[in-house]
Amino acid sequence: MAKRTQTPAAIKPDLAPQAVSHHAASADDLAMHGWNPISLSADADLLPELDTLVARSRDLTRNNGLVAGGMQTLRDNIVGAVLKLSASPDYRLLGWTREQSLEWENITEAKFRSWAETTEIDAARSLNLLGLTLQALGGTLTNGDALALPIWLPRRGARWNTRLMMVEADRLSTPTSLMFREDIRAGIQFDKYGAPTAYHILKKHPGDKYAFLGLAALGGMEWDRIPAFTAWGRRRVIHLHDKERSGQSRGKPIIAAVMKEFHMAGKYSSNELQASVASSLVAAFLESDLGQDGAAQLFGDDPREAWQKSVKQAQSMRKLSGAAVIPLPAGAKLSPFTPGRPNQAFEAFMLASLRHIAAGMNMPYELLVKDFSKTNYSSARASLLEAWRYFNGRRRWLLDCWLKPIYELWLEEAINAGEIDAPGYYENQYAYHRCRFIFGGKGWVDPVKEAQAAVLRMNAGLSTMEAECAEQGLDYEEVLDQQAVEKRMKEERGLSTEQVKLTKPKATTDQPDQQDQPEEQDEQDQNEEANQ
Repeated sequence: MAKRTQTPAAIKPDLAPQAVSHHAASADDLAMHGWNPISLSADADLLPELDTLVARSRDLTRNNGLVAGGMQTLRDNIVGAVLKLSASPDYRLLGWTREQSLEWENITEAKFRSWAETTEIDAARSLNLLGLTLQALGGTLTNGDALALPIWLPRRGARWNTRLMMVEADRLSTPTSLMFREDIRAGIQFDKYGAPTAYHILKKHPGDKYAFLGLAALGGMEWDRIPAFTAWGRRRVIHLHDKERSGQSRGKPIIAAVMKEFHMAGKYSSNELQASVASSLVAAFLESDLGQDGAAQLFGDDPREAWQKSVKQAQSMRKLSGAAVIPLPAGAKLSPFTPGRPNQAFEAFMLASLRHIAAGMNMPYELLVKDFSKTNYSSARASLLEAWRYFNGRRRWLLDCWLKPIYELWLEEAINAGEIDAPGYYENQYAYHRCRFIFGGKGWVDPVKEAQAAVLRMNAGLSTMEAECAEQGLDYEEVLDQQAVEKRMKEERGLSTEQVKLTKPKATTDQPDQQDQPEEQDEQDQNEEANQ
């Protein structure tokens, strides 16, 4: 007969009614009391509040200098002032040699520039590809979404017919007659697999009715239904947004998580400034401790009139000069005003707040406020390296979701027009569409150190001239071609073509930061070992 086992009472867990395995799920902890958010889908969490988030984000971007500067910093570092195509077809998959691939790349890049670097790309004839990309990135940062409609628009004298028409994301909305449809979310129609099949776009911006009082603005709203793709698979809508969760239809402003802190920090800073200005307008107070009897003896039967006359005599002195004697009203004394502004804790408090805000915007504090006064070389470089991890990730996202679809649209037109030779294009689209884009250069914190590091990487086989040039916003083939031109011009003029040798800078009286000395010594040792 099997023996029964019983857990001793001494080791039985004492389960309280509110016991939890995770302290973060506690309902009794005062720190957690009242914190009971609802778990909803991605769209249920975002879409009902998206209009408010966008409106507040735009208001901060317009009226808060720190937000405006932060947005510009992101645009400058993610895209910058350079945007060049670097076609790189998969020549192995196409059965080409490397030389054939290079020739195809050069022809394609040159013809793409004739479209992308002109306003031919823009249906509104205002911007080139760089301008449109900056506008799209700014739209995703501020609004959460950017929308472009590729249209076929022949124009007289134009070489290309593909254009991009930018559309404000506010116009992407669900028609009122289709609100009951479960497959339409915020103007986007999906199939059963979650892929977008059509976009419903207002013919006019919904905000025009508040700014323009004409009959056209007051009319009923009308939508256009635009399929996501043509029957043969050509893209008709480019929707740029960050998809953080599965099933998320729209994006949200980048400052959504720190919008409250931005708003409160701006109000606090403004109030401190107003208080400081108000305090600066008061120099001193006139005080009098005369009683009724003393005032009567001093001013007679009409003390009010005598006091006002005495004050006017004191106010008659308009300008102070050295060793001036200031007359005071009779029976009064001058008490200095000692304001509590500027607040001594203001800078420390704002510094802590701005560090929290900078983290929410995925950039270092120094980069957000453009303040490197308290940072040495090592700390600045570490901060910028961390920032560039984020910037490079955003560049890849921009390439995959914006630039590459645009390149595919143009390439299809160029191939069908006979401008580009691409045998078997529709069967090998991946191989032909493979490309990179060169963005603005990251620059240098210390040009000498970083140039030496680039040379060491190339000499050690850890990098290439193509990668090093792309990091600085340059095309290595253009650099090589220009070097060849300069060498030939020097030879024609009888000038030396030898490379300039680097020399160590002379020592100065300035002492380097102690935290930077070990790093500099390590780099000097590496250079000496490389030379040996």
